[in-house]
Amino acid sequence: MLFGPAFVAAVAYVDPGNVAANVTAGSRYGYLLLWVLILANAMAVLIQYLSAKLGLVTGSSLSETLGARLRPAARRGFWLQAEVAAAATDVAEVIGGAIALHLLFGLPLAAGGAITGVVSMALLAVGDRRGQRRFELLVVGLLLIITIGFTCGLLFVDVSPSALVGGIVPRFEGVQTLLLAAGMLGATVMPHAIYVHSALARDRHRADLVHLEARGAADGPAEGCGADAPDAEPTAPVRKDAGRGHAVLDRLLRATRWDVAVALVVAGGVNIALLVLAAAALHGVSGTDTIAGAHHAIEAALGPAVGTVFAVGLLASGLASTSVGAAAGAEIMSGLLRVRVPLLARRLVTLVPAVALLAAGADPTYALILSQVVLSFCIPFALIPLVRYTAQVSMMGVYRSGPVVRVASWATVAVIVALNAALLALTMLGVD
Repeated sequence: MLFGPAFVAAVAYVDPGNVAANVTAGSRYGYLLLWVLILANAMAVLIQYLSAKLGLVTGSSLSETLGARLRPAARRGFWLQAEVAAAATDVAEVIGGAIALHLLFGLPLAAGGAITGVVSMALLAVGDRRGQRRFELLVVGLLLIITIGFTCGLLFVDVSPSALVGGIVPRFEGVQTLLLAAGMLGATVMPHAIYVHSALARDRHRADLVHLEARGAADGPAEGCGADAPDAEPTAPVRKDAGRGHAVLDRLLRATRWDVAVALVVAGGVNIALLVLAAAALHGVSGTDTIAGAHHAIEAALGPAVGTVFAVGLLASGLASTSVGAAAGAEIMSGLLRVRVPLLARRLVTLVPAVALLAAGADPTYALILSQVVLSFCIPFALIPLVRYTAQVSMMGVYRSGPVVRVASWATVAVIVALNAALLALTMLGVD
């Protein structure tokens, strides 16, 4: 079974920040910004494949590769910004789970945040004790709940085909839509998903390589493929004539392309469904600029059953995404600082700021927005090295990105950085 790592990374694309951004876009502007989600998802497919490819070919995660190439001072500085990104991600995801528990059971937000953290620790404990594949299965199960929770409302609304087609045409209607589009993109492309996917693919590569060899798919991996050479330098190229490992790696890369494509189509479909649901049922309805407000509007428009399923999907989103975020944070620390902290201890440390914010009475919607702004600062630090490394012969050998992929990758970097810069500038200028 070669599928799995991309589905774990895909959870980052359907986290509570995405829910807030997509529902707001649909309720305020109808189908206008549908094209942003389509573009963001296409970019995500490319980015996540490059991340997985780096882990497969080099046998090192992105954070390990950076840690091996940066000087000590730069490595610590890089770790600090990546750690801030992981903490900001965790804040958004714990808040989403807390809001869901408040909507479902009326729990105080701080208590809901603590429960979200405890349950996510239980999920991480399963992965820690039972292995990566068991953790992947749990996350895929939560992703299925997310998909049902956020798409079932479409069965009860009338979607305008002409408006849907019109939303595919790229355009803005004033600075407000530009700001929201930047927020939607910032909520979609997450730096922690880039870091963790390369690590998941690296770990799965080693296990699957042994499995394929046992079945006779290859006689053995060549030196530099990463499976039987754990101490190899991450810059070691893969030789074209290394036929035994080369055939296995080709097969793994093909499977990874399918893994990424299917997982991101699912995640992208969920995001599109959220926007379409809001456009069809909530367009022009006041008070839908918060998750709680959108939930109440959905209940009023479509009935309490649909509202409850939506809240369950939000809870699954918070639980799954915060678990993946904690795993990403542990990988970042291990790769850049070369320090391994027990995953559950790591989960507890990153949980404290989120619960403290909720206990202090911070506005959850504002906290979600602020977390996206923080992530806007951090995403180029993950994205630019990824694109550079996967284009280098010294890193990837014959598996370096081709000319078309290199152009598409740098174009993706330019668009993401430009839109995130716009988000930061407009936010600092106080444009609402």
